[in-house]
Parts: sequence; structure tokens; C-alpha cells
Amino acid sequence: MNFEFSEEQNLLREQAQGFLADNSPPSVTRAVLEAGGDADMALFGKIAEMGWTAVVIPEEFGGLGLSYLELCVIAEELGRSLAPTPFSSSVYLATEALLMAGSQAQKEAWLPKLATGEAVGTFAFAEGTGRPTAGNLTTRVDAGKLSGTKLPVADGNVADFAIVVAGHDGGDGASLHLVDLAGAGVSRQAVTMLDPSRGHARIEFDGAAAEPLGEAGAGWAATETLLDRAAVLFAWEQVGGAQAALEQAKEYALGRYAFGRPIASYQAIKHKLAEMYVKNTLARSNCYFGAWALNTGASELPLAAATSRVSAIQAYYFASKENIQTHGGMGFTWEFDCQFFYRRSKLLSVNIGSEGFWQDRLISAVEASQAA
Repeated sequence: MNFEFSEEQNLLREQAQGFLADNSPPSVTRAVLEAGGDADMALFGKIAEMGWTAVVIPEEFGGLGLSYLELCVIAEELGRSLAPTPFSSSVYLATEALLMAGSQAQKEAWLPKLATGEAVGTFAFAEGTGRPTAGNLTTRVDAGKLSGTKLPVADGNVADFAIVVAGHDGGDGASLHLVDLAGAGVSRQAVTMLDPSRGHARIEFDGAAAEPLGEAGAGWAATETLLDRAAVLFAWEQVGGAQAALEQAKEYALGRYAFGRPIASYQAIKHKLAEMYVKNTLARSNCYFGAWALNTGASELPLAAATSRVSAIQAYYFASKENIQTHGGMGFTWEFDCQFFYRRSKLLSVNIGSEGFWQDRLISAVEASQAA
């Protein structure tokens, strides 16, 4: 399979890089952390003004009606810049859930607001430690009222609504429900994560009004499809971060002298940078596969998504870790920016399921493809 981004998509990349260099330099992430964490909603507003929150939303709902390839480009550049915004939760997850399963009325009510950034959405499926499944969900909806706890919910502290995966009355399995987080019966508590620039929350529901999204009992199948689609976009964000960490390590190694020579001339540093490059290149190759599958709706999407996700998790963690090591003792200090990539790599590695979770999905996808 031959794949590359078009000239127009690469122009979009250049535009995104310029915008983010001006509006989301490392100092923005540092300011968020020093203030105690949480998203930079002013930056999110500027991103929405650029139209990035509207990329794949159809024009009839106030969107741009572009392809997922444009969104992959934007995801990579947001990852490169470490933008501290709720973009991924609102765009990769909540918007996708509405596009996949929302009724016409639900789309008309929420998609225009998501397109302009007026509303922020999130997706709530985790319930603490352990992997959620259709059979072990403790959150339930009875007579249209939701009760239970979701933890952690990415950007749950700033979101206006959540798409919640929960058990439902009168049947087995799970269903999706749309919940207004400003409504009665909803309480939120901030949860401290390794990267506070992406806020998380514990959300407790006590008889909160829950609007069905899609067919009753079809929620887990919809969740798995949604996770596959989002995994490709998260992987592109991780690849962007991994590449930025590699570039930061390279620039430091070229400018730092030891014994009269740049440390980049020493074999140990060369090997670090080379291995970072190899892992990043492998992850990018897999992400090309994922972007193609997502954009074309190919049957290979579960395989492509898991492959992209696993390789991107590994590449980003390795690059962020070796970036710190390349900087030596100073890399561990608060004054250096290396920590930002490490924090973000660890956070994104569990945002929609851990590496182990996606390795299991990869094995299942490979077995399914061989049986077909």
C-alpha cells in the first residue's frame, strides 16, 4: 500500500505548525502546570476558531466536511506542541460517538456547538482499576436515570456533556447515553494525574437524566468501534510528541559539548538517537496504515488501529525517556522541558486503554484476519 499526505494536507500541516508555535509553545504547558493543572480553554477557543474542531463534522451541522486525513495531520501537530486542551476528548471521542450513533435531533443539537468549540464533550467508560467490559459495568440506567461512578474521565472537569457507557434496564450488555454534566444528579471531582495539563475527573451520577444514544444493548459494539477510530487519532498525536522529543534530544546533543566535542559525536548518544528514530519511523508507518483504514472505512480498521496504537505508545514512551537521558542530570530538573513529553507520553498511553489492552486487541484482530 502506497500512502502519503496530499499537497493540501501538507500545507495544512505548515499552517498548524505556525499557529501552534505562536500559541502553544512549551511555556504555555509550563504555565498550566505551575498554576496547578487543567486545560487552557483560551487556547482551545483559538483552536476552534481555526476550524480544527469542525474538520470531520458534515457541513449540514456547521462543520467543514473534510476527511480524517486532515484530522490526522492536526492530531500530529497538536501532539508535537503538547497543547494542553480537551481537543482529543471532544473531537476524537464525543464528536465521533455522535457521528456514529446520534439521532438527527442529537446531531442538530450538539454537533454545531462542538464544531465551534462552544461545547466540549467527553467519553466515560472506565470505572477505576481493571478493564471495563459489557458484563462488569456498575453504572446503570433505569427508567432514563443514570447511577454509578466513572473514573477517570479525561477532561471530565471541563466537559459540558459526556457520552457514557452503562448497563441498561430490561436487558443485558451495555448502551450509550448522552448526559448533560451541568444537570441534576451529577457531581465531579478533579483527579490528579501525572500530566495535569490534561485534566481528569471522577464523575458520580445519582439519578442523572440520561438520553439514549443509539440502540439499546448495542453500546459495547459501538464502544469498540469508537475506540478503534479514536486509537488512530491518538496514535498520530503520540507520533507527533515522539518526533518532537527526538528533535529536542538531537538539538541538545548537537549543542552540548563535553571534553571539547559535541556529545552527539559520542557513540552512546548516537545509538540513543538512532533507536529513537527507528521506533518513531515504525510507529509512523503503522499510523499511515491506520489513517488509510480510518479514512476509507476499511475492514482492516481494528487491526490498523491496534497496530498504530501499540507502536505509538512504545515510540513515545521511549523517545520521551531517552530525551531525558540525553539531557543528563539537567534533564530531570523542573527548568528543562523534557518532563512535558514524558508526562504526556504516560498519560496518552492509558487514555483509551493501556498498552496491554491494545496488545490484546491486536492479537484478536490478527486472529480474526487469519480466520477470515
